[in-house]
Amino acid sequence: MTPFESCLAALKQPGPPEALFKAVDKALAEVVGHKLFTLLYVAPDGKRVKRLYTNMPKEYPVGGYKPVTESDWHRLVIGKRQAWVGYDYDDVKWAFFDHELIRSLGCESAINQPVVYAGRVLGTMNLLDAKGYYKESDPAKIEPFAALMIGPFLDAIAADPDIAKN
Repeated sequence: MTPFESCLAALKQPGPPEALFKAVDKALAEVVGHKLFTLLYVAPDGKRVKRLYTNMPKEYPVGGYKPVTESDWHRLVIGKRQAWVGYDYDDVKWAFFDHELIRSLGCESAINQPVVYAGRVLGTMNLLDAKGYYKESDPAKIEPFAALMIGPFLDAIAADPDIAKN
């Protein structure tokens, strides 16, 4: 079974999405690799995020909404719906306020892959690893896995307490 087929099998399982998240984590470790993997839901207004999954819960716990500040990274990944690759610590420092924690985990490169549905960013898949680990071609390898996150991210929107119910 390919990594993607394993994820499709997990997608079909009943219950909460944690089995799917773990399957995608494992699959992406095989496809491009990572030390740190997180999934962030982005509120429809693009101004808040919530971590739905992490492979390092001590350092990056699941839950809790946090505000997002307008930045060049935000305009690229959220606004333009484009994947971003950071190759070294200067890139990570440019993109993330918590760059010191990221570096302490042995991570100095990153991929942020937006999860897009109907032209709107629902969230991001975030992979981080050692300096120089990722290549410009890596986002294309992981983009199919982002499509598997559409359902869980739509569920996160439905559960968001600040979104008006119709």
